[in-house]
Amino acid sequence: MADRFSFTLLATDGAARTGVIRTPRGEIRTPAFMPVGTAGTVKAMLPESVRATGADILLGNTYHLMLRPGAERIARLGGLHRFMNWDRPILTDSGGFQVMSLAELRKLTEDGVTFRSHIDGARHHLSPERSMEIQRLLGSDIVMCFDECPALPAPEAEVARAMRLSMRWAERSKAAFGDRPGQALFGIMQGGVTRELREESAEALKAIGFDGYAIGGLAVGEGQEAMFGVLDYAPALLPADRPRYLMGVGKPDDIVGAVLRGVDMMDCVLPTRSGRTGQAFTRRGVVNIRNARHAEDPRPLDEDCACPTCRGYSRAYLHHVFRAGEIIAAMLMTWHNLHYYQELMAGLREAIAAGRLAAFAAAFHARRAEGDIPPL
Repeated sequence: MADRFSFTLLATDGAARTGVIRTPRGEIRTPAFMPVGTAGTVKAMLPESVRATGADILLGNTYHLMLRPGAERIARLGGLHRFMNWDRPILTDSGGFQVMSLAELRKLTEDGVTFRSHIDGARHHLSPERSMEIQRLLGSDIVMCFDECPALPAPEAEVARAMRLSMRWAERSKAAFGDRPGQALFGIMQGGVTRELREESAEALKAIGFDGYAIGGLAVGEGQEAMFGVLDYAPALLPADRPRYLMGVGKPDDIVGAVLRGVDMMDCVLPTRSGRTGQAFTRRGVVNIRNARHAEDPRPLDEDCACPTCRGYSRAYLHHVFRAGEIIAAMLMTWHNLHYYQELMAGLREAIAAGRLAAFAAAFHARRAEGDIPPL
């Protein structure tokens, strides 16, 4: 294992890249999808089951963990890795997005954000310095700068104000982070869907200097076409020798499109949340296991899938346990979805290394266009 954080680019295919991030807790193969463990758990999954899907890294959430059980408590118990029984890399987001989307009575100043918890109404203050301290207490391998992420659509003047505040906070985050051997700090590009603002943000981040760079402020209401419009140029604004992380994305076709445009890392709650609500991602699109047509279907969710769910359980069984409200329904559906996502990432990595990404993407879209085939 590496003593310090590093990124090695192994191959490219057009704008797409495959490589490896090395950390003291293990390697991360890129392009990488990070399952979301919001409150110290990937919902409905054991850590060893998440690892078995092929995940190299998890995402934890600063906002949720600071509220419950508290970063200081986690530190006293040995840090987040020991606390949740995951010995591989963890990236923690800064809390900025959740403060925007979940917190109540939010008051924003140059210093930071004062807000009331959505859980119990308790008053909290989060600043760049406090975000860095919380992530240090958690023991994160990859730490994210504290930023402000406005929901889109928003007036350009508001997006510009938030971006420039985020750049000032990025400088404070870097100073507060200090020198932490083995840990990495990522800056976050903001700027909405305006190219000039994205360019300004990228230049500010590069002047500060980070171990990796995230593309933030997307997947917040702008739609896929606008998101891809930004990704057509935004990754190339960032250093080629550092990982590029697209935050909060997304659906399988979002992921393929992002990788084609040069993104190395992604995260999203979608595969776990969809599993708990009865939706499975397959090579032919989404299967809603709640539908009555699955009640006597002996086939697996995806006949080409080797996950434990597809190897051992029929659609009829999954339909039954979901309709009956059994906990195993969420477990099996989530396991399948995470396996599908990691298999998609492995396919993308192999295709880039072989120089056949365009063919891989064409086959991906063609199979999804076929749709789910009803039973005979």
